[in-house]
Order: sequence, then structure tokens, then C-alpha cells
Amino acid sequence: MVFSGGLDRPLRHGGDLAAARRLFPGAPQPFIDLSTGINPHPYRLPRFPADLFERLPSPAAAADLAAVAARAYGAPLAACVVPAPGTQILLPLVAGLVSPGRAAVVSPAYGELARAAALAGHDVTSVRDIAAAGDARLVLLGNPNNPDGRLFARADLIGLAENLHAHGGLLVVDEAFMDAGAAGTSLAGEVGRKGGSIIVLRSFGKFFGLAGIRLGFALAAPPLAARIAARLGPWAVSGPALAAGAKALADQTWIDKTRRRLAKSTERLDGMLTAAGLTGLGGTSLFRLVRVAGANKLFRHLGRAGIVVRIFTEHPDWVRFGLPAGESAWRRLQNALAAFRRGR
Repeated sequence: MVFSGGLDRPLRHGGDLAAARRLFPGAPQPFIDLSTGINPHPYRLPRFPADLFERLPSPAAAADLAAVAARAYGAPLAACVVPAPGTQILLPLVAGLVSPGRAAVVSPAYGELARAAALAGHDVTSVRDIAAAGDARLVLLGNPNNPDGRLFARADLIGLAENLHAHGGLLVVDEAFMDAGAAGTSLAGEVGRKGGSIIVLRSFGKFFGLAGIRLGFALAAPPLAARIAARLGPWAVSGPALAAGAKALADQTWIDKTRRRLAKSTERLDGMLTAAGLTGLGGTSLFRLVRVAGANKLFRHLGRAGIVVRIFTEHPDWVRFGLPAGESAWRRLQNALAAFRRGR
């Protein structure tokens, strides 16, 4: 499939509660937003000093965060880490590191991968597996993948990167949901090797539940990292975001506890979805994907109950569920799913 989306505007995503209120004006409040893959139990930040908001971000703070992130993610060096105001802004920048040509997006995929490659001037095609990338000079994929949670074998990705390096290509791996992934599946430790043909993107806001901070990272070989940093320019990340990232990424106790908590929550969600007669297709510890005939019917049923989920126009039988934030939200979801099953 060839990408043909509009380049001048981002694709539609979850998290737009204003749109949900317009679509379901009679729904009970507050809305339960399950349309994103963001941890509903965010990291609690300390009160930062006022001057953090009053002065320009310091290069020293950016360097400190890069060092903390390198340790947290397993990158070889702090020089391999580029902090950025979210990974979204990084996508077209890293796609532009390769001269325009054929780009392959391993699909189904996060829609912005294709749009970003097209913005960088590439001829973008969708492929089902990395073996079908063929002569592409740029390959983009999610690992774990969004929306189905698919994991690619580490050895296969390294082999792909070596093939790309042989003809000046680049592999971009979006690890936005890797924070709670299985040990040994991240490519972060490989970015300084394999001829510098791997770039890994890491998102801060999803796992730490702080999406509004807008913080993400590009992990790459130092020469590539320097090019990305130069494209971002000075003061790319705000002072509060630098401080928040350094604090949270160093808090291993919270990270370990949260991984266990998310695993229990997804197990509970799987049970609810199965009881409702929905067929599980996969996911991560921050979202689950199911198949149901007439997904739009389920979307509207839940919307009228004040629960927002994610559906996909290109897959009319898919629905993605994020995690409820508390017991009242869990009960509302369970009751709404039970009512849907009774009405089918």
C-alpha cells in the first residue's frame, strides 16, 4: 500500500475529549478516556523552583538528562542521546537524515511514521514484514508495535540494519511502548554499532503518564545524534521537562513498581474484554487491541456511556482500549461492556 495521506496536518489520534463531548453530548461525566496508551497513574513530580520556569534551559541540564536517559534506556553513551520536545517532532527530522527515496513502513503502524517519511520527501510504501522492505533506504517500525503490540526479533532487526547500512540506509525503531517491554528486546544498546544505521526513539510521557510535558529521545550513534541535535537547535526542551525527565528516569523503585502494576492492570482488562466476547489481538502493558464485528457500534455504545476508545478506519473491526484510572472507571467499563454483550 502506498501512503497518500495529507502532509499538511497530523493524522487524527486519541485523547481529544472535546471532540468526544461534541459527539456524545448526553454521556455521563466525567468521560473515561481509554483512547490513548498513556499510563493513568502518572509519576508524581516535586515542586520545582520558580527560576526553572523563568530562565532558558541550561546546556548542563540537557547533558545531565542525556546521561540519565542513557543509563535508563541502555544506550552506549550519553553522546548517543538527544532529548527532544516529544518524539513526534523527531520523526520527520530523522526521516530526513536519508536522501529521498523509497521508505518502507512496517504495518499496521502508528500513522505518523508514514506521514513523517513523506514529509521528508520519501516515496512511502506499507509492508507487512521487514522481509518485504526490499530495496528501501529507510525502514520505520514500532517495537512493540502500535496498535497490535507486535514485537520483532532483535536478531532480525539487527540483520535488517546491517543490510540497510550496506547501501546507506537507516532503520528507525519507535520504542514508545518499550518501557514495560520484555528484557532484551530494545535496540537501544545497538545504536552506536552496525555502522550507525539504527535510530531508536523513546517516549517519556506514555509510561510516566506525563504526556503534556512533551519529552522524548532519539538514540543514535554520536555522529547521527549530533546531526539530530543540530536540526532541533538550542533550547529544544524546556527547563521543567529536563528536570522532570532526569528525576523520573532515575527513580528505579517507581519504574519497577509501575511495571508490575501495569502488568496486573492489563491482565484485568484482558479478562473484562474476553468476558464481553471480544477477541484479543495483542497489545502492550498500556493498551489492548481487540476484534469485534462492527467496531463502530461498540465505539458508539461506549461513548454514550461516557467511555472513549480508539477505532481505526482502515480496520473496521478493531478497537483499542487503554487502561482505566481507578475503581469507579473499571466498574463503569465493566458495566458498559456487559450491557453491550447483552445487546448483541
